[in-house]
Amino acid sequence: MSIEDRARGALLGLAIGDALGMPTQNLPREIIAERYGVLDTFVDAPDDNVISRGQPAGRVTDDTDQAVILGRLLVEGNGTVDQLRFAQELMAWHKRMVALGSADLLGPSTLRALNLLDQGVPVEETGRWGDTNGAAMRIAPAGIAFPPDPIAQLVNRVASAGRVTHNTGVAIAGAAAVAAAVSAGVDGADLGQALDLAVDAAALGARLGNYVAAAEVAARITWARELVAKRAPEHALDLIYRLVGTGVATQEAVPAALAICSLFRTDPFAVTRYAASLGGDCDTVAAIAGAVAGATSGAAAFPADIVARLVEANPDLHLNSLADQLLQVREAVRDAVRESGK
Repeated sequence: MSIEDRARGALLGLAIGDALGMPTQNLPREIIAERYGVLDTFVDAPDDNVISRGQPAGRVTDDTDQAVILGRLLVEGNGTVDQLRFAQELMAWHKRMVALGSADLLGPSTLRALNLLDQGVPVEETGRWGDTNGAAMRIAPAGIAFPPDPIAQLVNRVASAGRVTHNTGVAIAGAAAVAAAVSAGVDGADLGQALDLAVDAAALGARLGNYVAAAEVAARITWARELVAKRAPEHALDLIYRLVGTGVATQEAVPAALAICSLFRTDPFAVTRYAASLGGDCDTVAAIAGAVAGATSGAAAFPADIVARLVEANPDLHLNSLADQLLQVREAVRDAVRESGK
């Protein structure tokens, strides 16, 4: 695998997981199991899904759209995200979705932060209470743009990239875990190594930002991986759904996603299929899991027909070109690290 294939795999895995989970998001696991079993392809959103009904099979949601926004800003800023511009782009996206009649809109932390910004609150303060999984769901492009070494620098860059909406220790810990796992995968790490680095990054990220009461992300990733170790996938899904949780809380979604990754070390499509079949906020869980699994396995590991259907349903994404541009940022960041060490 080339570094290009791994970088493209991260964004492709994110979008495939997101699109698979589009029709099942916000549904109970019992209904998903009865209706679909384990998803094996894209399906139209059902009428009883109040968030995604009316959406055709293969369409991505806010997870991918917002990740692309962040990725483009990382490219424009050569690794630095203009937080005011980021906020403006997110709000413009939100307004477009409202105009289209979509119910799949900004999450609670992001919307609250942008409303505060509109009221004149400084960028440094708007993310004070942002603790949900929005930062983690859209951070995969940062994992492509920033190398994993030194890990403290990657974590600091992740914190800076999303502080306008998610400036809390728990949100930064979750985003840092995802970005570190993706970054390690892009550099050639296998899945186990990537997940180990995710734990280290989460521990560092928890020390940054503002305090909110929340379970420790690093500890919960380790526990969730141990919980599902050597379990049959269907049994593991039940344990993740009932014990780890699949809600919008960072300390649920990120450990759930990484635990599912650990079940299928060389099959990123299986990771996305099972994650999208979980229930709860499973489009986000599947997007996170797909990004990590895609980075460690590469784009070529996904079925060609699934990739073709994703592109057909979302012709404006251009994920491969974005991944290649983010790799150019990565090389510039790596060169700067080398220069600073001389």
